[in-house]
Amino acid sequence: MQEIFEGIYKDGNVIYTKNMQIGKRFYKEKIKTIRNEEYREWDSHRSKYAAAIANGLSKSIFHYGENVLYLGSAEGQTLSHVSDIVSETGLVFGVDISEIAMMKLVALAETRTNILPLLNDAENAQTYAKTIEETCGKVDALFMDISQRNQAEIFVKNCQFLKQHHLGALVVKIKSISQSKKKEDVLEEEKKTLQKEGLEIIQVVDLAPYEKHHYLILVKKK
Repeated sequence: MQEIFEGIYKDGNVIYTKNMQIGKRFYKEKIKTIRNEEYREWDSHRSKYAAAIANGLSKSIFHYGENVLYLGSAEGQTLSHVSDIVSETGLVFGVDISEIAMMKLVALAETRTNILPLLNDAENAQTYAKTIEETCGKVDALFMDISQRNQAEIFVKNCQFLKQHHLGALVVKIKSISQSKKKEDVLEEEKKTLQKEGLEIIQVVDLAPYEKHHYLILVKKK
């Protein structure tokens, strides 16, 4: 088992995080035990961030003990691995607009104390601004995976919570933005929106074949 990023491991072509809750699974993921440590398989076909790692992501935005704002947390599959990475001393704010998805995330948060579910629309960042500010001031990392037309704009709006010189990652879903434009053109427009707001683009990762017409843009807040 090789640690490729802080808290993220690889065995062959399979990605893992160290299980924060020994003996517990969240979504029927496979578990590997090595020297009394449990590692949860992070399926690249079910997680955009794991897909980016598999496709050569150069830096991870998640680290031990950090506070993370996760937009589009859904039922919490990827977020559960982020919870593993930041561990008990970190905290993950999980924002999602779906009440059905939030029910599963709340159930996960009942057993993992480093998850704070927020039933909100990420486009209306001020609805949870007070919660973030009173809890930690600003976050160490920002991740977004949302299927809306104005993805880059929503991401930029939430960068108000990200510390200066820290990293964020935006998953760009081309077909959610335009069904007719070329994917290269849509991607370029999203990049320009980010750059216009003072974000430095570190890397763009194509998520194929795990996700078609999806990209992960790694950025740094200047």
